[in-house]
Amino acid sequence: MDMKNLFIKSFLAIPIISLLFACEDAVDVTLENAEPLVVVDAFITNRAEPQVIKLMRTQPYFATELPPTLTGASVTITDSEGKVYTFTETSPGNYTWTPAANETFGEVGLDYTLEIETNGESFEAFADMSRVPTVDSLTFFFEPGDQFTDDFVLAEFWSTDPDDSGDAYWIKTYKNGKLLNKPVDINLAYDAGFSRGSNFNGVPFIVPIRRAINPFDEDPNDDTKVLPPLVLGDSLYVEVNSLSEAAFDFLTELKIQTDRPGGFGELFATPLANVSTNIRNKNANGTKAVGFFSVAAVSGFGRKYKSTDDVKDFPKQ
Repeated sequence: MDMKNLFIKSFLAIPIISLLFACEDAVDVTLENAEPLVVVDAFITNRAEPQVIKLMRTQPYFATELPPTLTGASVTITDSEGKVYTFTETSPGNYTWTPAANETFGEVGLDYTLEIETNGESFEAFADMSRVPTVDSLTFFFEPGDQFTDDFVLAEFWSTDPDDSGDAYWIKTYKNGKLLNKPVDINLAYDAGFSRGSNFNGVPFIVPIRRAINPFDEDPNDDTKVLPPLVLGDSLYVEVNSLSEAAFDFLTELKIQTDRPGGFGELFATPLANVSTNIRNKNANGTKAVGFFSVAAVSGFGRKYKSTDDVKDFPKQ
């Protein structure tokens, strides 16, 4: 190596080395107190079950207790045909609408208006219920291991995005009845691909989306390995939720802000920023709100891993 290249490499290494040493210093941060905001968690679906809207207020960043709930509010959703769904407070901050027998919330193609009255203020938000494709099946296949995992079984779901572009989805996975809800588990699709303009429409969801339903949890006994996604007796249920364009953007921003790998990679990560909202105070000078209102049509499919005969290309003894 000539001296010029050696000098350049050494020069570039100095700030990196300095940065690594600087990371050892403790930093005390004092944050200014901000006025509490109203927080709205209103992701409604047409699943045949009670629908819940959660209301609370923000709190200081370093607070250790749970956020304060917002009680005593009036909460309704009205569709574009005039039907009103009244949400009743069933526990502090939780407002519930319970369907009658053989009833579900909403209808694909209608628009919806959320209205919240609390402490003399009025908030509103708008959403529409978009179409959702049918989930046709779940299949299991064998995957040889590597230095991080032993041989394991993976699952993938099969569903075809409708013709014409502009559909968005949130794919949720339940393993043994429990929703996988870590930031890394937020599985989003625009048409059958990851994002707008990918030109994957009218075709099955692409492989990375189909297979993102598999959980990879760290082995508690060996942090260099992960646990197998599925073992005999496990069950999976995959649910595709339709999203509006705005809801897709909100969840994309939420995933970026919460799925933080930590470590050296954070130096190059997207800076933290406020996530968008479609909740607005009717009084422009009133209390601000955060959160989101979405109305989704849902399609799902479940399957249990009963035996190795269920697995494609499983090595036989």
